[in-house]
Amino acid sequence: MKKIIVTDGISENAKQLLENKYVVDLKKGISPEELKKIIKNYNAIIIRSATKITEDIIEAADNLEVIGRAGVGVDNVDVKAATKKGIVVVNAPGSNSVSVAEHTIGLMLAIARKIPEADFSTKSGKWEKSKFKGMEIEGKTLGIVGFGKIGYLVAKKAIGLGMKVIAYDPFTAQERFSSIGIERAEKLEDLYKVADFITIHLPKNKDTIGMFNKEEFKKMKRGVVIINAARGGIIVEKDLAEAIKEGIVGGAALDVFETEPCSNSPLFELDKVVCTPHLGASTDEAQDRAGVMIAEQVDAVLSGKPATFAVNFPSASPELMEAISPFFELCENMGALFSGLFEGSLESIEVGYYGKIADNDTKILTNMILVKILSKYSSENVNVVNVGLIADENGLKIKETKSSQPRDYINLITLNGKGKDSELSISGTVTGIKNQPRFISIDKFAIDMVPSKYMVFIRYEDVPGQIGKIGTAFGKLNVNIAAMHVGRKKIGGDAVMGLNIDTPLTPEMVEEFKKLTGLKNIKVVNL
Repeated sequence: MKKIIVTDGISENAKQLLENKYVVDLKKGISPEELKKIIKNYNAIIIRSATKITEDIIEAADNLEVIGRAGVGVDNVDVKAATKKGIVVVNAPGSNSVSVAEHTIGLMLAIARKIPEADFSTKSGKWEKSKFKGMEIEGKTLGIVGFGKIGYLVAKKAIGLGMKVIAYDPFTAQERFSSIGIERAEKLEDLYKVADFITIHLPKNKDTIGMFNKEEFKKMKRGVVIINAARGGIIVEKDLAEAIKEGIVGGAALDVFETEPCSNSPLFELDKVVCTPHLGASTDEAQDRAGVMIAEQVDAVLSGKPATFAVNFPSASPELMEAISPFFELCENMGALFSGLFEGSLESIEVGYYGKIADNDTKILTNMILVKILSKYSSENVNVVNVGLIADENGLKIKETKSSQPRDYINLITLNGKGKDSELSISGTVTGIKNQPRFISIDKFAIDMVPSKYMVFIRYEDVPGQIGKIGTAFGKLNVNIAAMHVGRKKIGGDAVMGLNIDTPLTPEMVEEFKKLTGLKNIKVVNL
């Protein structure tokens, strides 16, 4: 019988499901050193958030076939190392959605009615009724940032409590907002202006880390209450503490923190802040759901069947992977570029394949593009396996077009996204024996550009002196330009410039660039 090690505990239902077919060893609280010693004896491991599956543990796992994370996030698993060794990583998306949504509402009520402070005071033998006057939430406006599964559930519950709801998520179709009758914010600033409460339901990634800082708090309605039960690090805690002290923010309720476990935060010193120790998914129902889901996933992999929620392995033959793998990096780059340049709300995406690549099943390539686009704002753990389902839940229309006839290149991939008031197209190819990705056109401007870690895109009027002005401005900002690419449709019309730069461009540097050049249409994209 195959053997499974469980290090963080699972529900009794999940345990019984596995024990019918496998040897299950419970090793709760095992040290990393001990796990590294014994992991070679197991075919599967099931963890929650406490156990970290690092590269050295994976390297020692000679017989491991699957890593099961009984929850959503896989931050504590080295997915890249697991993939390299051929180990499937599975998770349990959606298992905690109801619990997190309910905890969000609970935090909002706790801060609005000052429940924790009143509880502490009363149990201390005091009767300070007048000290804890709160506010009603009925009739107030709740702003939801990130309108995935959890954000949607929070909206439904808030409506039931008599709140007005406005939500921001550029990669969710209008129908999803309309289905429950809430307002859609086209820009975050639109939400900031009206929201009495703001709740965050975003993933933690390079686009969202530190997203809510002192500059953003200044844009919000004075006295707003901030709630975060998503991921730590999205809010800059010291900036939030200062905003509360200055009266810009009226209070906050946090379940997640920049560093966890968190024993010290500037927010702990403030009466207007409610804190809980990452309890969003801590309900019997969510734990049972996650355990059973992950047990079923692990069983599927050990039985030689495809997993429904594999994080790193879509179902594909070796022959197909060999044909499409040269395009992986290009598709990821195109998706990242699109998410960095597209403005407004997105309703539909069309991906085109032309030339030899069109003769293959390109679903994995399309999904890789979608992952980069949707993971920017989706609170779900988006991957190539589940991204189609997430796109469908968000109401996005996805279409593939194909033709074996080449368009100027042996292989060409195009990406076109449309929204209510905006549209963006990108095309790319790979060249050379190393299959180097290249952007061929951006917004119908011909441009031949190799992607890099730090890129800047500027749209401007094509008149003499513009290139020199741009180069001089970057020189004053002490930013080195590695390569410059210009595309235009006609002389004297608009032009697009793509720059590969050596160092990141901060928001402050972008504002200074605008002052130095007078050019306002500048976008920064970091891969």
